[in-house]
Amino acid sequence: MTANENSIRQLFDVRIRMRDGAELSADVWLPAAEGRYPVLLMRTPYLKTMPEANFPEWGSYFARHGYAFVVQDVRGRGDSDGEFNFFFQETHDGYDSVEGLAAQPWANGRVGMIGVSYWGTAQWLAARARPPHLVCIAPTSPAGEFLNELPSVGGAFLMMWALGWFNETAGRISQSPNLRSVDWEQVYAHRPLLTMDEALGRKMRLYREMLEHDTMDDYWRRIQLTREDFERIDLPVLNVTGLFDGDQTGALFYWNGLRQYGRTPVESRFLVIGPWNHLQSFMGGADSMGQMSLSKDAVIDNKALHRAFFDRYLRESSPDFDQPRVRIYLTGANEWRSYDEFPLSTAVPKRLFLSSGGKANTAQGDGTLGTQAPVDAPADRYLFDPKAPVPFDWQGAGNDRREIQQRSDVLVYTSAPLDRPLEAVGDVHVELFAASDALDTDFTALISDVQPDGRALLLGQKPVGIVRARYRDGSGTKLLTPGKVERYAIQLGTLAHAFLPGHRIRVEISSLYGDRKSVV
Repeated sequence: MTANENSIRQLFDVRIRMRDGAELSADVWLPAAEGRYPVLLMRTPYLKTMPEANFPEWGSYFARHGYAFVVQDVRGRGDSDGEFNFFFQETHDGYDSVEGLAAQPWANGRVGMIGVSYWGTAQWLAARARPPHLVCIAPTSPAGEFLNELPSVGGAFLMMWALGWFNETAGRISQSPNLRSVDWEQVYAHRPLLTMDEALGRKMRLYREMLEHDTMDDYWRRIQLTREDFERIDLPVLNVTGLFDGDQTGALFYWNGLRQYGRTPVESRFLVIGPWNHLQSFMGGADSMGQMSLSKDAVIDNKALHRAFFDRYLRESSPDFDQPRVRIYLTGANEWRSYDEFPLSTAVPKRLFLSSGGKANTAQGDGTLGTQAPVDAPADRYLFDPKAPVPFDWQGAGNDRREIQQRSDVLVYTSAPLDRPLEAVGDVHVELFAASDALDTDFTALISDVQPDGRALLLGQKPVGIVRARYRDGSGTKLLTPGKVERYAIQLGTLAHAFLPGHRIRVEISSLYGDRKSVV
């Protein structure tokens, strides 16, 4: 170190050559003293100059603690060569980036990876290729279970996400600022969907490919990790996600693949699930979620957590990583719980049944949720108008659902007040038997905690589960026979919540949630 031990060095536009000759650009933060250091790599499509990410703060922090911190523009974005191609480029480019950085004169040959969302998925895609100098990874909230997370959920195409995200990444720099003048209602009214990108103002290859490949075919298998992929992975891994994180599905897909098939020893794989949404899972959280109050320790020092992991497994300057193998925040009780593994082997499945006298419409209806299966109960019915869908805020976790639960096209089922705590830690799903007079439709489900004061606070990571009828078996080809009852499995993700005495559990059933901006 120099006399000022807080000083660092920076290198801009460091070029790393890929196997096809393309060069990817990276910015590097280094300790002030000359030497060779372990490398922390973050690979982003959102530009290494992205102000909101505050890469200089992260880079300076890790450089002051003995690391070379690298932020790289992925292929076709920012200062990097080539054409951007979603995740399909990241296995080879991730391998080549790790190996190219390991050979730099300021690197000691040991490389770790870090980052959230796309940056997290890029880590798994690199790890599947097993670059020799990749030592460990720390993926936060990575997308991973394609077609049940992105670009669709349960067969319902995430139109708003797809149009916005592929427009944003359509050029080398951010394309979003000029969308402020777009007439979205006019765009969303355009048909067919395949050319809706042109109604927005730009023909987008990747947007169209997402629509054309709506089932798990060879297009998606290029990036969908398999058992064979996990069997090649033996790296220490720090997995982080949130209870309200839209990419919780992917994070736990990777965790379960590693747990079941990977060669990583159990003592060097870790899982943290906090009371966070997508970005909070990397930024450290907040002391509330919507109207749900959390404890002060719901906010963590995420830099310190990652540094402790990398000090043990990358820099090897610490003899251990003082962290439970699994650490999960239990909302409701508002406390952290530590476990040896997840899913919990001690968990006891609990089945609750929807029942009514045939009038479960609105929270004032007769819908109930209980432990006894109904006998000869009449069917509940509602009229769904896709031009007036149930409003929904995709960032609305923890908010009160009572206003929505007054709509006649929402079926509401509520338990009796609990006389003892009920802790739900694990996967939650709704098994729905329903019929429609249409050839195709959506069915949705949500879960909320009804407070003693009547507020119904939304839980869950999606936070709405949805199944499009023709995708009920994954094929996308089976239209409905009007009036025929079919089975729908609606996934609500992993929950870790304590329903307290005096509280009630509430389930909503309807059709399309959100608006035309969200799913179509």
